[in-house]
Formats: sequence, C-alpha cells, structure tokens
Amino acid sequence: MAKPSFSIDVSVDETSGRLMACYISLREGQAAETRELQPGRAYADYDDEGQLIGIELLGPCSLTVLDRIAEKEPEPVKRFVLGAPPRELVLT
Repeated sequence: MAKPSFSIDVSVDETSGRLMACYISLREGQAAETRELQPGRAYADYDDEGQLIGIELLGPCSLTVLDRIAEKEPEPVKRFVLGAPPRELVLT
C-alpha cells in the first residue's frame, strides 16, 4: 500500500479570482482508472492496485460524495479528504 502524500492544487480564474477546480492528491502514483463520483463535478483516480490516489473537483459537489469515497480510507486520509477541499467546492 502506497504511503499517504497529501497536497491540494487549485485553479483560479485570473480575471475574477473565482475558484474553478481543485485536485486533492492523497498518494503518489499514476492513475490507472478514473471514476466519476458526481456527474461533471467530482472524479476519483485509482492506481493499478485499486488504491485511491486523488480526487478532482470541477464544481461544487455534495459532502456525502466525499464521505463515501473516504469511508474505507485510513483515518489520516479520511481527515484530509473531508477537510482539504475549498468551501466553494463542497455542498453540505
């Protein structure tokens, strides 16, 4: 199992300053599969061993989507998934 490696990258519209998207990196690795979590808004990348390596948010998504994706992850990963996304991209 790959060791957690946390970071977050955001994309901002340079004119308006509006947050456009973010990528939450959870582990080092290359994506072998991308699964749509919420149509057009949230995607999860998995490596060739089926481990979650990152989440991309392209628009506001439901907190329950993040809860579902994090539920089977180790506690440090779960905390980062639920705490890292900018508020503009999470609907409660």
